[in-house]
Amino acid sequence: EIQAGEMVEFASGVKGIALNLENENVGIVVFGSDTAIKEGSLVKRTGSIVSVPVGKAMLGRVVDALGVPIDGKGALSEHLLRRVEAKAPGIIERKSVHEPMQTGLKAVDSLVPIGRGQRELIIGDRQTGKTAIAIDIISNQKRMNSKSKADSDKLYCVYVAIGQKRSTVAQLVQIISEADALEYSIAVAATASDPAPLQFLAPYSGCAMGEYFRDNGMHALIIYDDLSKQAVAYRQMSLLLRRPPGREAFPGDVFYLHSRPSER
Repeated sequence: EIQAGEMVEFASGVKGIALNLENENVGIVVFGSDTAIKEGSLVKRTGSIVSVPVGKAMLGRVVDALGVPIDGKGALSEHLLRRVEAKAPGIIERKSVHEPMQTGLKAVDSLVPIGRGQRELIIGDRQTGKTAIAIDIISNQKRMNSKSKADSDKLYCVYVAIGQKRSTVAQLVQIISEADALEYSIAVAATASDPAPLQFLAPYSGCAMGEYFRDNGMHALIIYDDLSKQAVAYRQMSLLLRRPPGREAFPGDVFYLHSRPSER
């Protein structure tokens, strides 16, 4: 007996998530190195769905997809735990987009203004400045937030880096830090050297961290950079779990993969 999406732990200490539930066996993807896992190894249920730490203690930190700090600043202080998977609010509960989100970029704010509660796709060819726009928006919030006294007026930022080089992520965090913007930002990094399951999980972890601010009367901006890398990681996992492939070997539910965090 095991739940879908439940965290499991191997004898070596490596954790995993149960994704495939069948009559005779369970398909588990591993969050780490599988070299210590052998046939006949003991696997324990944890009894809990995959959760990540959330709260204001996360601000200014760089964490992996499971919320473990990777910035060398020590363990997290007081924090809450929140499930990475959550049901999106229904259309009745949602308030219509009525308040602008200032990006600090004149071209965006004047021509294609973004509202709080809206989703916006940044699309373009390679090396055209998609990440640069996202990082500029985070950096510009320093100016807006310094004018706001109440927490409910501030905009907290969650930057989710998926499948990027570690050096690139370190460089981006450095840019945000130099702009004094890291104090109200959280960076979630699942780099290219991390296993595919962590790259798959990172957007949901970042989303859960952003939802904490939303549910406590504050505002949050979440940037996923980028979701195509998450789709590639999910394809890798699905093929290993022997799920039927579709076009370009992506599984049939790859669109649901992206709509889940987008609608939350």
